[in-house]
Amino acid sequence: MKITSVECLILDNQFPFVFIETDEGIIGLGECFRRQPEVTKTVIENILAPALIGKDPVETDKRFQEMVNVGNALEMGGAIWIAIAGLDIAMWDIKGKSLNLPIYEILGGKIQEKMPVYASSMKRDLEPKEEAKRAVHFAEQGFRGYKLHSAVPGKIDDESDQTIETVTEVRRAVGDNYDILVDVNGAYSVHHAIEIGKELEQLGVFHFEEPRPHYDLEGLSKVANSLDIPVASGENIYSEYEYKELILKGKVDIIQPDIVKTPGFTTFIKIANIASVLGVPITCHNTQPIISTVAHAHFVCSNENFPYAQEYNIEHISIRDEFPILSEPLDVKNGYLSIPEGPGLGVKLDMKMVNKIKSS
Repeated sequence: MKITSVECLILDNQFPFVFIETDEGIIGLGECFRRQPEVTKTVIENILAPALIGKDPVETDKRFQEMVNVGNALEMGGAIWIAIAGLDIAMWDIKGKSLNLPIYEILGGKIQEKMPVYASSMKRDLEPKEEAKRAVHFAEQGFRGYKLHSAVPGKIDDESDQTIETVTEVRRAVGDNYDILVDVNGAYSVHHAIEIGKELEQLGVFHFEEPRPHYDLEGLSKVANSLDIPVASGENIYSEYEYKELILKGKVDIIQPDIVKTPGFTTFIKIANIASVLGVPITCHNTQPIISTVAHAHFVCSNENFPYAQEYNIEHISIRDEFPILSEPLDVKNGYLSIPEGPGLGVKLDMKMVNKIKSS
């Protein structure tokens, strides 16, 4: 089998999707992280695609290394990794389709039938009581936890921060037996993160996400070592080398790779192996509820090191809620996402809708 064409389409001006065609008529689907989609499209079509045309997509390890080399990914970093992510996912989709197997079977087979998910709120403009009402709404829908994004990103220890007030109201509303997760996107100094973390411990928060920026490994370690509450981080790094440093030097309790960043199944396998050896569990960072969510589900349900509920974006997403691009919507009920059972990723896109909302 040979790759005959590689294309990146930007849907609704923000979501980059990858299509890899082969000489056997199999088409692989992939998705990239949504930041700067025009940059991602340029990298895919002008830098990475020429290295793939005429090659066998099923040889995913070889293709991955070729993309790393031609993109100088270890030197250039994030934009290259994000582009590689979508292409790697698409080639794993082709691999599964060529073998007539779901990706989870290639990864070793399911160890759980469905992926537990928590409701991830992206809003930052809600008053504490409003956030509490929202958390109750999603708890009543069956979600297994609620994550709020608080503090003021880009600022440190901003006085307008209402994290403790909000978590207090949410805890009062949902009761003691419901998971609350708090993500502050690195907006605290070390000493203030420890102060806030101790209050979050008293409120029974499940995990404290990015109390310090991902690059401040010393600061993360100080926070993690001072708290009993689990500290989580990892959404803003890419290679397995960075995750190793995050675990060994950052001392975080939970790592959070994102398959449309990390990049792809090929890197996820390496990260999961490192985390397993070092005894650190994984919970996915996942804000894109189409191919990204499906790819995460295949991995989560075939690996023992994902013991918690995974992130599911509850905000309005145009390509899911307004212009649905999946031929069949994902099945999310009572706090669980069912894994598509078809070969490869197991999903099909509505190409009429794709063509309607793609950027010219």
